[in-house]
Amino acid sequence: MFGIAMRTLMSPSLAPFSLHLPKPALFSRVLRVSSLTNSAFAANKSPTNSPHSTVSTRKLQTEAAAAASSQPLSISSPGEIHVVVGPMFSGKTTTLLRRMLAERETGKNIAIIKSDKDTRYCIESIVSHDGEKFPCWPLPDLSCFKERFGIDAYENRLDVIGIDEAQFFGDLYEFCREAADKEGKTVIVAGLDGDYLRRRFGSVLDVIPIADTVTKLTSRCEVCGKRALFTLRKTEEKETELIGGAEVYMPVCRSHYVSGQGVLETARAVLDSSSIKTHDVEAASLPPF
Repeated sequence: MFGIAMRTLMSPSLAPFSLHLPKPALFSRVLRVSSLTNSAFAANKSPTNSPHSTVSTRKLQTEAAAAASSQPLSISSPGEIHVVVGPMFSGKTTTLLRRMLAERETGKNIAIIKSDKDTRYCIESIVSHDGEKFPCWPLPDLSCFKERFGIDAYENRLDVIGIDEAQFFGDLYEFCREAADKEGKTVIVAGLDGDYLRRRFGSVLDVIPIADTVTKLTSRCEVCGKRALFTLRKTEEKETELIGGAEVYMPVCRSHYVSGQGVLETARAVLDSSSIKTHDVEAASLPPF
């Protein structure tokens, strides 16, 4: 018996000890009451109940509202960019004019810009090779258009901007991106995508990554009548920018561009023949001495 008593004292059973623990339900109630008490205490200590804190909060809200109202409102919807490219005599200006007139028929306000370098037909109008004509803004660069047009009229009334002979504008990309992305304008760009050496011409190709649509026009080869993709220069000038019409350029297919030397010789022979005939006619018309 003594041994059993000693074992009980040295290694007491856990069952009697568990009787002294509070019941789970009672313990849960104690925790909930404690939590509610702490929440109420925290609420009473909350700085939002302080008059000074309330004034500070209202002041911050007022300042935030004023700052938000001072920010420029974003446009409700962005604009669009449409690019029309192709060789000489492919109808780029005609396509631009038709699209612009179609926009005007829907009630849009339109304006057309061209480079002041192009003086072939009329300085204040764009004229297609077919004879179609429309008033325009001849400009040295696009950055001055907004001021020339009038800032208020540009921002509040102008909807669609057409750009002819776009290869002559060095700031074409920046202008198109700003007009479409930030100002909600529709911009229609028409120009050469390549020069007479089939290299990139100006900034027209730079606009393609930000364009909504790209239209590649073709002409008819003056040698064989097939589809013409390229522009061949008939004269011997080497500068990239050489403004001219049929007397300087001709549309050709790939085959006749590659064999362009023969085409050039033929074209020059035709030009020389025409020049000789013109000279003979002028000489024949002179009165005898």
